[in-house]
Amino acid sequence: MIPIILSIITIGVLCFSCFIVVRKRKQTGITGIKSALSSICLFLIAITSLLAYWLNFTGILSWAIIMILLILGAYFTKYSVIPVKI
Repeated sequence: MIPIILSIITIGVLCFSCFIVVRKRKQTGITGIKSALSSICLFLIAITSLLAYWLNFTGILSWAIIMILLILGAYFTKYSVIPVKI
């Protein structure tokens, strides 16, 4: 029962955070895919972990995918837009 509740909470938080990221990008006028790749990689880490848990596939392949996504997310932070306060 608890794994089902935790999965539902994870999906809810993931959807909510995706909505917040998209809304913040629209409010600030940020366009382009390069500045969003860091958050996309982090969202894909959560999705990969959840699918690995559901499908009982928590082996070396899922860990490798998560590590690759983490490295890519860290690499693409250089394209992040830093807001300028005037």
